[in-house]
Amino acid sequence: MASASNSDVSPQSDTATEAMRRVREQLAARLLNRGVRVHTQDTPDALGTLTEAVEGFEAAVEARGGDLMVDEPPVGHPAEPDNPAFVLPIRASNESAHSYTSRIDALTAKLHA
Repeated sequence: MASASNSDVSPQSDTATEAMRRVREQLAARLLNRGVRVHTQDTPDALGTLTEAVEGFEAAVEARGGDLMVDEPPVGHPAEPDNPAFVLPIRASNESAHSYTSRIDALTAKLHA
């Protein structure tokens, strides 16, 4: 009975890898459109969690009467918000997705308080 070599890759594995790549690209694009820095080491799971945190923050801003079109500056432009608490913080170049998500979640909780 012949065994498969480690270099053999099943079509299912290729399909799953391609699907994960597409998911990561889609999540990264959504975050980039919101002005959120994305790092190459961010996994699809981390980007999914980060996207949920950003969307939760935006919902909290809107619930407090904030206008995302006014409070969030265009990418690359300085913020001039009605309320500084309504501005999504900038992700540091060396900040993990987990750490950034935690910061956003803390700010969201403050908006709900």
